[in-house]
Amino acid sequence: MKKQSNITTQIKSKVVIINSLFIGAMIIIFLGLFFCAFSFVNNIHINVLTASMPGEIFGLLVLYLGIRYYFSVIKFKEELFSSSSKFSWDNFRRNKKKKFSYKK
Repeated sequence: MKKQSNITTQIKSKVVIINSLFIGAMIIIFLGLFFCAFSFVNNIHINVLTASMPGEIFGLLVLYLGIRYYFSVIKFKEELFSSSSKFSWDNFRRNKKKKFSYKK
């Protein structure tokens, strides 16, 4: 009985985390749309180096990144709830890279 309640609390915590990631993705998408519309209405231009870029392009960039993040969260959700997923400390270990020595 205790094992079953432990599993349900793990599933609930996963659902909470996934839902918060979805909310974050939706906020990013909304901010991209809002900035795009706000820049269009108020004719906002952003100076980048020596060029003047319309604010709508920046808003579209944020919107694109939000959509990519949303699809990444969907993929993460599928991997997290698959039956073959299990915790492993090997996922957190850093691979030590060999330093190349230059021989003359």
